[in-house]
Amino acid sequence: MRLWTVHPKYLDARGLVALWRETLLAQKVLQGDTKGYRNHPQLVRFKKQTDPVACVATYLRFIHQEAASRGYSFDETKIAQGKSRRRMKCSTGQLLFEWRHLKRKLKLRDPRKHAEVRQSGYPEAHPLFVIVDGDVETWER
Repeated sequence: MRLWTVHPKYLDARGLVALWRETLLAQKVLQGDTKGYRNHPQLVRFKKQTDPVACVATYLRFIHQEAASRGYSFDETKIAQGKSRRRMKCSTGQLLFEWRHLKRKLKLRDPRKHAEVRQSGYPEAHPLFVIVDGDVETWER
């Protein structure tokens, strides 16, 4: 499971679909609707929030928005109620770690998207996050 800090616009089709599915699973975990993945490190930052389910629902809405802009039809009714008005903090180290990781993945599975991403400068973060100075997050494996 990877809940990307980088903006979903950088993901290829396969990555965007995987992010949607994995985040729906994360939402179920945070709602207490599944026994697996409860201690997954990618959930740590959501669990620290006042309303983790609202945060993950907001995260999903941005993924849905990106998918719709590409003509995909992700089922919006699967997103939980609630919306986070607060942005979550994430470090520059984490954003750049994920940026490098994504570029390696794209190089192997989608050369066209890799070429597009390589031309981008500093990566934008997913709109739910505000980027602050710091190293790779302690929950990252």
